[in-house]
Amino acid sequence: MPYLPDAALLASLRARLQPGRRFMLGLAGAPGAGKSTVAQALLEAFGGRAVVVPMDGFHLANSELARLGLAHRKGAPCTFDASGYVALLERLRRRPDGATVYAPEFRRDIEEAIAGAIAVPDDVELVITEGNYLLLDDEPWRGVREQLDETWYVDVDPDLRRARLVERHMRFGRSEQAARDWVEGTDEPNARLIEATRTRAHRVLHLED
Repeated sequence: MPYLPDAALLASLRARLQPGRRFMLGLAGAPGAGKSTVAQALLEAFGGRAVVVPMDGFHLANSELARLGLAHRKGAPCTFDASGYVALLERLRRRPDGATVYAPEFRRDIEEAIAGAIAVPDDVELVITEGNYLLLDDEPWRGVREQLDETWYVDVDPDLRRARLVERHMRFGRSEQAARDWVEGTDEPNARLIEATRTRAHRVLHLED
């Protein structure tokens, strides 16, 4: 069953939107928590007034991760172009008149980001950005929060979250054992780091299966 946002939550967010202005909403949470599911539900609720710009578009390319010796840590904070992400959010927040801003998109089928895949026209009132590290307090990640009007932390039962991750990794080509090893060795250390940031969010969304 798809996620359905609470009516009061939608009404509260809708009241914040104003024609000619842009509201920047961040969805943070651990891997597999359901951030993209919430983002998609909000996108459908607000129609043409909203665009989703995921943080994952700023994954470093696999060739660069290999050069840096970070391929085994893909998904950790150091494997993203965080400064580039902050710069894009700054540009989106300024909302240049008459200009469409283009954002990159991460595609799991090829495990790479594609530049210019997401168009954000200047009349979009709600930009929803979702990702793991929106609430980190380290530089340059701290700059993310400075560009957001509000941040929600998406939370879910940890056993369900880990099961989702294993299924996701298997769906994109890993064996079950390789998927479990990646979750425990890479995703879960990242999840612990992310969970420590939840107190910085304006609200916490508790999702159920």
